[in-house]
Amino acid sequence: MSDTSFKGQIREKIADSNLQSALDANVERRMAGRAAALASLPDWAERRQRAHTVRADVIEHLDEYLEKFIAQVQRNGVTVHRAKDAAEALKIVLEIASLVGAQHAAPLLFAKSKSMVSEEIELNHALEASGPSTGSGRRHRVVETDLGEYIIQLRHERPSHIITPAVHLRRADVGVLFHEKLGIPYTEDIPTLTDTARKILREVFLTADIGISGVNFGVAETGTFTLVTNEGNGRMVTTLPPVHIALMGMERIVPNLDDLALFLSLLARSATGQKLSVYTSLIQRPLEGQQRHLVIVDNGRSALRNSPLRESLYCIRCGACLNACPVFRELGGHAYRGADGVIAPYPGPIGSVVSPGLMGEDFAQLAQASSLCGACKEACPVDIDLPKMLLRIRAGEIPSESGKPLEGQGLPGILKLALGGFARIASHPRLFAVLQKIAGWFSRPLPRFLPLPAATGWGLSKDFPKPVRPFRERFDGIRQQAAETPMKRELGASVEPLQQPEPGKSSLAEQFASELTALGGQVISCTENELGSKVGAFLHQRNIHSACADTESVRLLQMALLETLLLPYPDATTQAGITFCPLGYAPAGGILVSGADQAALTASLLPEIHVALLRARDLTDDLAPLLRLGADAPASVIVSGPSRTADIEMTLTIGVHGPKELVVFLLL
Repeated sequence: MSDTSFKGQIREKIADSNLQSALDANVERRMAGRAAALASLPDWAERRQRAHTVRADVIEHLDEYLEKFIAQVQRNGVTVHRAKDAAEALKIVLEIASLVGAQHAAPLLFAKSKSMVSEEIELNHALEASGPSTGSGRRHRVVETDLGEYIIQLRHERPSHIITPAVHLRRADVGVLFHEKLGIPYTEDIPTLTDTARKILREVFLTADIGISGVNFGVAETGTFTLVTNEGNGRMVTTLPPVHIALMGMERIVPNLDDLALFLSLLARSATGQKLSVYTSLIQRPLEGQQRHLVIVDNGRSALRNSPLRESLYCIRCGACLNACPVFRELGGHAYRGADGVIAPYPGPIGSVVSPGLMGEDFAQLAQASSLCGACKEACPVDIDLPKMLLRIRAGEIPSESGKPLEGQGLPGILKLALGGFARIASHPRLFAVLQKIAGWFSRPLPRFLPLPAATGWGLSKDFPKPVRPFRERFDGIRQQAAETPMKRELGASVEPLQQPEPGKSSLAEQFASELTALGGQVISCTENELGSKVGAFLHQRNIHSACADTESVRLLQMALLETLLLPYPDATTQAGITFCPLGYAPAGGILVSGADQAALTASLLPEIHVALLRARDLTDDLAPLLRLGADAPASVIVSGPSRTADIEMTLTIGVHGPKELVVFLLL
């Protein structure tokens, strides 16, 4: 039987060779991708500090920003709800479901996109336990639609990673799962497994009564809430169901659209190594015939904001600290457990601060799962000082409902006594130097019966570092050696500065084509006069007999042949969707699909092939104009390549819930 205690899980996970292999693969790919993405951002350090400043300002003046944001969201026609805790958040969602369910005799179907807040409040369990009981005993059905979340839902598990929920599994695990649960022949072929999920979940999207999503950022200036995804499921659950409920942690505010552009440039690079996620959805108002609800959740955030751990609220949930942490890289997310054995909703370094900060002292022990090496702080795109906060939790500085820290909860008493003694010794240099010389025996394992190893693990499961020579001795030796060794200089030698190649001066059109092609898209250049014949030839070549298009695309094409193909909205048999894109973002191969014409949203989402029409003169190297124009419509999306996932063994697979192909006709 598995030991559910924190220490028991540590031993179990380290001994699990299958898990170790999966975690190693995740780290290698994530870290390499992140490094390459950051290399494309020469002002990374400056952006990071600016992001830190913005987040600090938002948390400092959170009440004011929230008031402004809520007022604007309400003006946009979205119903806003405030929840002080998990129980109230669940009550709000259940009441919305009850109103919708009053029109249905059968239980409701919820299509759910990834949301860490929903994990935090245990939304799925509450929904599935409610609703009308049928003769078969069925109640409401909640389906996770992110591939990784869908996999772990079938396994009845919690996510193991903020970004990659099924990071702990290998392809063989998923193959067995899909064979047993979905009835397909056993296979380890990842595209086949992905396509199986696509087919099953497509029916969920098309028939869901309510769509549920998270929120990455809420823009106080415009009331826009933003959702960032790669697979397309986030777009599905916010576009297709007649009711959309968005769950948002109250701290996820940015002041304006320029700040949103900053955070989007940092989030994708830190999370998945992309310059921009495939789909950046900008949700402003309900679509025609749709209800939108925004549930803003506190659930301990106010207490956290008024505590020494307030900096943890700066987090943008990129998961970079998990990938960088040497402890998480050995344990995975399921080892992070409270004193009662419950898996923490937030794992890794940030989870070791947020979990006790939001849910109390039961999770204080997670702060011990850190070497304090600082890798998490270095990786953080908003420069959160996680080691400092982990030390504060170890010292017992955990917020409570009263607003006062729960002193003494962080460390075992024997260790607190030992650290206090060390602090007193370290404040006397001569005494410290003497003790440092005679401390060599601590580098060997200590007897198990001594209280220090039993309470802390030092000398038992981990060794004390071997003490080095005192600094003064080392300094005096170096100074003496320098005095005895004459300085030598090679006459005539010089150091040439490194020659940096000039940045490429290619046009925005060339840059756009290069970036989109690298992402698996296709760019076909033509003039506006050639557009109709070029698109017609493409459709004929691909044997496409049914296509849908927005109004502007139909006007631009002006082709009799296409009139027999174009439908106003796609159905299950529509092969291609054609949209006109008013702006393009060259540095990331991105295009703006504006929901000013609602047909554009579905045409760019449901068919397997998305054909986009873009004028070269509408390309820009600044993301902010796309965000501003996108926020003018009820909903818009910035698309950067065909849909994709890497949720199974970090293996990139093109084509998940959104189109499998993106073809851009670039009008020169």
